[in-house]
Amino acid sequence: MPATAQHTSAAVRRFPPDCTPARLQQTLLADGVAVVEGALAPSTLKAIRSQLKPWFEAAHCCQGPLFGRRTRRFGGVLAKAPDTAVLAAHPTILPVIERVLKGAEAVPRCDVIELNLTQAIGIEPGEPAQLLHRDEALWPVELPYEIMANVMWALDDFTEANGATRFILGSHDWPRDRLPAPGEAISVSALAGSAIVWLGGLLHGGGANMSGEIRHGVVISYRLGWLAPTEKLLLSVPPEKARLLPPEVQRLLGYQLHRPNLGWIEGQDPMLWLNGEVGDLASASDNLDEASELRLAAALTRLEYEGYRR
Repeated sequence: MPATAQHTSAAVRRFPPDCTPARLQQTLLADGVAVVEGALAPSTLKAIRSQLKPWFEAAHCCQGPLFGRRTRRFGGVLAKAPDTAVLAAHPTILPVIERVLKGAEAVPRCDVIELNLTQAIGIEPGEPAQLLHRDEALWPVELPYEIMANVMWALDDFTEANGATRFILGSHDWPRDRLPAPGEAISVSALAGSAIVWLGGLLHGGGANMSGEIRHGVVISYRLGWLAPTEKLLLSVPPEKARLLPPEVQRLLGYQLHRPNLGWIEGQDPMLWLNGEVGDLASASDNLDEASELRLAAALTRLEYEGYRR
């Protein structure tokens, strides 16, 4: 494996909420991750915590080693907590993500970007570290540019003890067959109300929660607009009308799961939701296809050091 520079937490660059967009963009392209400190006003943070509290309390723990068996996850965050709209359209962060994903103005990679995912995550005490992964792997394409980006909004103080997200700085520029070495991932601390922004090609994973409290956060994820259909079929054919169609047409409209983990509702096949079998909350599954299961099994066998075994 090629030698790489060792990063420390101090190497993760941090910015104020009114930072210059160009500086934040430059850091994301160079390091793959940056922290915007104090991005949320205390009153907004308090409101979001309050709106999400009953959902966190009711949420189920996930199933499978990737999502974590002691981690609570739920989607539909914008519907469950209306004040999270501030997160999705943050005036400092959203323009930077648009510039990073679209690329040069003269030859943009897409016309628009769209939301890819909204998910609240609560890592419970005793949850081991998550396997390092790239979120771009959701799509079976290899392109010379970033196709997605994420923002983790810290609802609590993120510390190494309570499972702060770990990253390998610069790994978005690695060859995709290069494997991480022990000690390369660093834990990125952040005060509540801060935003951790990272690129979809960056190796990352939730940290082990060795504290006595759940670590709460919200991920808002963005993708290139052309990864979506031309027509918003799930809106133009509303559920009450879709339920009257044959199952194969329902699937063609988008009520189907593309493994691994594209297009689900609460971690489940959306056809179950359409048929009333999945409500506001459900236990999220890994939804891995055979190839992904083999890769995950091989990775779990290979990575022997602390934090990767479940």
